Amino acid sequence: MKIYIGTDHAGFELKEELKMFLENLGCEVEDKGAYEFNESDDYPDFIYPVAKAVAEDIDMGLDSKGIVIGGSGQGEAIVANKVKGIRAAVVYDEYSAEMSRKHNDANILSLGTRTLTISKAKKLVQLWMETLFSNEERHKRRIEIIKTIENDNL
Repeated sequence: MKIYIGTDHAGFELKEELKMFLENLGCEVEDKGAYEFNESDDYPDFIYPVAKAVAEDIDMGLDSKGIVIGGSGQGEAIVANKVKGIRAAVVYDEYSAEMSRKHNDANILSLGTRTLTISKAKKLVQLWMETLFSNEERHKRRIEIIKTIENDNL
């Protein structure tokens, strides 16, 4: 599986750790930045390229996901969710990781470094990646409703 990853200064250390972790799990990782620590950088500059790459892959029928990281993960999810086809979820515990995939088929995971340890983040990433969408009719229907809303606002 291909994983796009991006962050600003707040998540720089975690991003570097997760890149190695994901590669050890057999993932192909593409880093969209930040490529160096810069306390004055802006997270949308790195999150948008992740979301855009995931959306483009989805349009081509490819199986890729994204991981975005910030202080809380909230702003990062907001940016990612502005891209058509993206369902980014802020994940902070096992339940949110599992449900974001099982019920919402989230294709981008958003993490907050100020709420997670590196160890906890790795566990959540692995759980998120291993959890499959349930394919239950009610969840498929809800995702289709979300897509309709998204298309109405272009």
